[in-house]
Amino acid sequence: MEGMFDAAQARTASGRQGTRCATAAGAGHARAGGILDAHRRAVVESTHLVRDEPDLLPARHAVRAAAVAAGLGLIAQTKIVTAASELVRNAYVHGGAGTLVISTVTSPRGRRGLRLSVTDSGPGIPDVPAALADGFGTGTGPGHGLGGARTLVDEFAINTEVGRGTTVTIVQWVT
Repeated sequence: MEGMFDAAQARTASGRQGTRCATAAGAGHARAGGILDAHRRAVVESTHLVRDEPDLLPARHAVRAAAVAAGLGLIAQTKIVTAASELVRNAYVHGGAGTLVISTVTSPRGRRGLRLSVTDSGPGIPDVPAALADGFGTGTGPGHGLGGARTLVDEFAINTEVGRGTTVTIVQWVT
């Protein structure tokens, strides 16, 4: 499954064009789209509004604390905190503001992990594959946000609709 990318174009009930995609990285990890699997148990730990730069640090601290509590090792903690930082920065820079939801998850086989969902009401992403490419950028940054976050975590899913916003969901499993 490593590096797997699946993107689907879909018309929503409103007739707008939307994009959904999922990736799963690493052997033994859930199939693509698995992070949205209804068979998993999730407990929401906290929700954070990210409107501007000063909101980044509290969001990072909350993710770090949740990663420690979930039992992630130091490297996995660093990866998910870095990915979260990229995603929440994208949400407020490109979406005007965003919401970070931190949840602990348990797979049907009892595997524990940490799931983060970052949602904004911005313009959406018209070309998801391009946005995931290294070096892609619409702002002043280096363009590693979405693609960089995807490479850091075990599972990555994006749901975006042009003119409506984007939700990115990531999972890091305890190893």
